[in-house]
Amino acid sequence: MSHLGYTCSKKFQGYPCCHRQWKHPGHCHFVHGYSRSFTFWFASGKLDQFGFVVDFSSLKLLEKKLTDQFDHTFLVNEDDPLLGKWRQLHEEAAIDLRVMKNVGMESTAQLIWEWANMILLDRDKGRTCCWKTEASENGNNSAFFELTPDWYQLDDNILNDIDKNLN
Repeated sequence: MSHLGYTCSKKFQGYPCCHRQWKHPGHCHFVHGYSRSFTFWFASGKLDQFGFVVDFSSLKLLEKKLTDQFDHTFLVNEDDPLLGKWRQLHEEAAIDLRVMKNVGMESTAQLIWEWANMILLDRDKGRTCCWKTEASENGNNSAFFELTPDWYQLDDNILNDIDKNLN
């Protein structure tokens, strides 16, 4: 049985940006925008000195990455055939361009999961992890990425306590 230990979540909202899926045969190939939001689920087998899985006030670096990538920006796929034109508009200060492997919600959910775990591993040395993320383009459409990083392991004593409490 897989255990995560303690869990909590944090939502970041209000990241207006636009994008396009140029390969899509429908209306998604047009430039369109949303106010994106992101939710992160964290886990830890041991609470910190304040009794938290993750102190939400310590997530400023993650919040900055979200702001830099998604706040009033124009997102395009790295293989967009109009990339040269988008770069020119960026140079002319008409758009704030961000080139991504894929601008879709599924790929965005994976990207922000990677960011969160890079920050947590560096800071907490494996005590915490992000095991799930949600990227939403509006209240109706969102995508999730869920994976426990291989480096996240609960201490055997914690696992034994959890098993005792479950039986």
